[in-house]
Amino acid sequence: MTSSSTTTRKAAVGSTGAGAGLAAAAIAVTVWGGSGVVAKWLPMGSLAIVAYRFGIYSLIVGGIRALRGQRLRLFAFRRSMVGGLLLAADVALFFTAVKHTTIVNATIIGSLQPLLLTAYGVRFLGEKVQRRDLVLGLIALAGVVAIVLGGTDSGEASIWGDLAALGALSAWSAYFVIAKQVSTEVSPTDFTISAAVIVTVVNAPLALLFGQSLGWPGTENMLWILGMALASGILGHNLMNWALPRIPLWLGATFTLFVPVVSSALAWAWLDEPLSVIQMVGMAITVGALGVLVWFQQAGLANEPVSGE
Repeated sequence: MTSSSTTTRKAAVGSTGAGAGLAAAAIAVTVWGGSGVVAKWLPMGSLAIVAYRFGIYSLIVGGIRALRGQRLRLFAFRRSMVGGLLLAADVALFFTAVKHTTIVNATIIGSLQPLLLTAYGVRFLGEKVQRRDLVLGLIALAGVVAIVLGGTDSGEASIWGDLAALGALSAWSAYFVIAKQVSTEVSPTDFTISAAVIVTVVNAPLALLFGQSLGWPGTENMLWILGMALASGILGHNLMNWALPRIPLWLGATFTLFVPVVSSALAWAWLDEPLSVIQMVGMAITVGALGVLVWFQQAGLANEPVSGE
C-alpha cells in the first residue's frame, strides 16, 4: 500500500468520533460474551466449533464481498497473518488451559489483559491514563474476580494448564496490539477475514488431533454456529478491530472485562446455571465501574486526537 493511501486511512480514522469507537467496542464484547454461552451449549468439541465458526464467517463475508467486486488483496492478507496466528494461538491455548487447570485460574489469568495492554500503551504508544481511569479499571477487574470466584468450579489446578492460560493471555494481548498497528494499512473487514481464514486453517487440524469430529453437526446446530459466526465476526471482531484505531489500546482491553458479566447473566437465564450473591455483586461492580469509565471517556476522547495519528 502506498504512503498516500495509508495517510488517507489515518485521516478517515481520525475523522470518526471516539464516541463511535466506544459504542463499537461495547457491542463487540457483549456479543463475545453471548458466543461463549452458545459454544458451551452446543454438543460439539470446542476446537471444532472454532473451526466452523471462523470458516463460515470467511466463506460468507468473503463471498458477499466477491459478488460486490471486492477481493482480499495479498498485501492485506500478509499484513494480517501475524494477527491471525496470534488469534489461533489464543483459542488453542485457552481451550487447552481449561482442560488442564481450573476455570477459575484460566479466567482470572485471562482477565489480566487490561493491565498488560495499559502498561504497553503508556510505555510504547504514549497513551495517557489518568489515575481515575486506572482505579476504575482495577475496580472492574476486582468485580470479574468476584464473578469467577463466586461460582462453582471443577477440575484441578495444574502448572501446565496455568502456563497455557498465560500463553493465551499473551497471544490475545498481542493480537490487540497488532490489530491496532495494522489498522492504518488494512481495513477492519480485510483484517478480520484474513485472521478468520488463518484461525480455521490452524484449528481444524488441531480439532482432529484432539479427537474432535468435524462432521456435519446437524441442521439446528449449524444454524446456531451460523448465527455465532456472523455475530462474533461482524459484531464482534469486525467492530472491535474498527474501534481500536479510534480509542486507546488500554480502553479497548478494559472493555473485555464485560465479557464474563454477559456470559454469567446469559448462562443463568439460558442454561439455568446458578448465580451466587457474590457473583451478582461482582457483576454490579464491573458494570458500574465500566459505565463510569465510559461516561468519563465520552467527554474526554471526543475532543482529543487518537494517539499516533
